[in-house]
Amino acid sequence: MADVELQLLQEMLRIPSPSRQEEQLSSFLVTRMQDMGFQARQDSVNNAIGVLGNGLKTVILLGHIDTVAGHIPVRIENGRLYGRGSVDAKGPMACFIAATYRLKEELKGQDKKIVIVGAVEEEAATSRGARQALRDFAVPDYCVIGEPSGWRAVTLGYKGRLLLDYRLRLPFKHTAAQGQSVCEDAVDYWNEVQRWCDSFNVGRKTFESLQPSLRAFNSTSDGMQEQAILKLGFRLPVDFALATLENFLERSAGSAQISFSGREAAVRRNKSNPLVRAFLSSIRAFDGQPRFKLKTGTADMNVVAPFWRCPMVAYGPGDSALDHTPGEYLEIAEYRKSIDVLESVLRAL
Repeated sequence: MADVELQLLQEMLRIPSPSRQEEQLSSFLVTRMQDMGFQARQDSVNNAIGVLGNGLKTVILLGHIDTVAGHIPVRIENGRLYGRGSVDAKGPMACFIAATYRLKEELKGQDKKIVIVGAVEEEAATSRGARQALRDFAVPDYCVIGEPSGWRAVTLGYKGRLLLDYRLRLPFKHTAAQGQSVCEDAVDYWNEVQRWCDSFNVGRKTFESLQPSLRAFNSTSDGMQEQAILKLGFRLPVDFALATLENFLERSAGSAQISFSGREAAVRRNKSNPLVRAFLSSIRAFDGQPRFKLKTGTADMNVVAPFWRCPMVAYGPGDSALDHTPGEYLEIAEYRKSIDVLESVLRAL
């Protein structure tokens, strides 16, 4: 079985699936899950859905099948499986399928149903797949989000997100003329944003802080107007007053045009519930020392947690420091261990 489980992930990695181009991988997963005995289908947004069991108790395993752009040749070297999405997040998705399949026969006699959702557009900041899952599925008894945590850890929270587009246009002038250029005005805006965030963060820990990032800076000129374009991102703490930040950003923008997108509130879930206890027990059973993580990024947990108020964690193999990097790889031994842990968790629920 181990070779089959590794082969599944290798095949997934060989199918490119950047955001909004997931249909081929989704179709592959539906066919593969059908062959494995799942009730499987594609939904209206090309999520890959697989179900085993017919009970009333429902466990939803919500992963995502899209990746960021960039091709990494799929190969195995020194016990590592390289490929785009090996960590974020095809590895966790393959772990979901493999662990659930191991319980195929047991589920026939249980009042339990496991629903796997391979969601689209998580990396596109639209989370279209997760939002469709909210429409299609009632609140489950338990939910596991497929994101890299490392096999010994579970993730309880993610920061929120706000994206900002800034566009400033000014009449073109000679570089020797007095006054600031459009680029200098844009730089001043970014510096003011940083100062405001630094002031907010005084005395706060990382997960409690407001983290701004300058994601892009471009300028153009057509001889009549010059233009500066900024793309900013903000990672938000739990219970953050977003309106206060947005009001500051609007006031400080002056004559520039700004627009907001990608709003997601931060989430931090409780660790005192049967799902967390099952993970802790299972990790220990495989000789691991369990840990809790809080992530500074954003995931589909941010989308579904406000509506699915059930025990919820994020779990999956891989080192999240390798997310989106040109050398992304997954330790094969960790992949196998994560399947073992998740199988044990699903059995216990």
